[in-house]
Amino acid sequence: MQVKKVLTLTWGLPDPSPLLCALHHLGWEAVWVSNASDARQALAQQPIQAGLLLLGPHTGSSTGHGPLSWTHLESAVTSIQRLQPLEWVALCDASALESAALRTLLLESFFDYQLTPPDWAEVARVLDYLYRRSELRRSLQAPSTPAAGEATLGMVGHSAVLAQLRLKLRKVAANHAPVLISGESGSGKELAARAIHDSSDRCTAPFVAVNCAAIAPSLIQSELFGYEKGAFTGATARKQGLIEAAHGGTLFLDEIGDLSLELQANLLRFLQERSIYRVGGLNSVAVDARVVAATHVQLQHAVSQGRFREDLFYRLNVLPIDVPPLRARREDVVVLAQHFFALCGGHSSTRLHGFAQNALAAMAAYDWPGNVRELYNRVQRAVVMSDSRWISAADLGLSTPEPLVGIGLENARTQAEREIIQSTLTKAGHNITQAARDLGVSRMTLYRLMDKHGIVI
Repeated sequence: MQVKKVLTLTWGLPDPSPLLCALHHLGWEAVWVSNASDARQALAQQPIQAGLLLLGPHTGSSTGHGPLSWTHLESAVTSIQRLQPLEWVALCDASALESAALRTLLLESFFDYQLTPPDWAEVARVLDYLYRRSELRRSLQAPSTPAAGEATLGMVGHSAVLAQLRLKLRKVAANHAPVLISGESGSGKELAARAIHDSSDRCTAPFVAVNCAAIAPSLIQSELFGYEKGAFTGATARKQGLIEAAHGGTLFLDEIGDLSLELQANLLRFLQERSIYRVGGLNSVAVDARVVAATHVQLQHAVSQGRFREDLFYRLNVLPIDVPPLRARREDVVVLAQHFFALCGGHSSTRLHGFAQNALAAMAAYDWPGNVRELYNRVQRAVVMSDSRWISAADLGLSTPEPLVGIGLENARTQAEREIIQSTLTKAGHNITQAARDLGVSRMTLYRLMDKHGIVI
């Protein structure tokens, strides 16, 4: 397994050896530096997953470094960050916090701080968490391979719930029967439909997505089925409809429950006969398109109320897929947030370093009624609007949850081990041999660890 290294910058500390020894006992290799130049050299020579600032006693007091030193310290941390963005933890005594300059520095540039003498179990928990974040960031920034893309189906996350969804999508992709995808708004139904298309033998043909709720009722007939020249005023030329445009590929009908009963009858005829009539047309047009429909409403309930045709429901519901809400796979929230942070330009920003601890806690505690779409929108807004170097719970528009009881050192290590194994397996495209090589363990050891953590691929 990769050695965990922490860049340890001492400031006003004559003898750091006791603290370096404590870090060693926590399972970390401390790379000790005393200035920015040494730090940059250390970062250029080896991978380092976290930064730890050790402030000596009375630093910033009348007998310590004074205000000028805080400016030098901020300059040192900033210059280190330019070479490699690290997430930092500070250890300082209570007297140092009397300095407004230090408080500002901690708020803007540090993930967390601990008062000395520190609770080493808490320090270990925070550092192990930063290690996991570093590994996740590295895996997200690494070029994706075709094998990895095929393994994840473009879906970010490591939860067992998501793994089961991927398995169902692969099975469905091998068949040409209609699919009905159910799930709450924003849960990723279109992503699931695209995964089916991309994993099927139709992947090189068009994927045509239609939001049935977004097209005006007066236009949807001609948009779906097309029209002939002269079919109505303004029809100066023949127009191909969206169903016809999907020939050879996949037609994705989102919010299928919003179709009128008349259009439902036309769609049923297409599913039965595999052909359509353009508006104003007399000749049928053969169309070979797989239909994948999606809805956030209970179609069976709509059938019982007479708002949806029962025969169409059974035609579509040959292969049902249920996309779980985000709250059912909370383990994926932070991974998704990091992914969206990168997509929104967070990692390329010289201003932003990542998510503050209170933001991570708030995201983990929130129920996400808007699901993945809401998470993306909140992260995107925070990347643009945050005034700090760390995105806070307030930047995300979330309330800070009550403090959680510490999970303990052993539990933190177990959780870190499980997440690293999952991340490595995902990057390796679930290739056991490659993942074992990346982790530096044998195949048998990896199988044993997977069994220990209940990881199934």
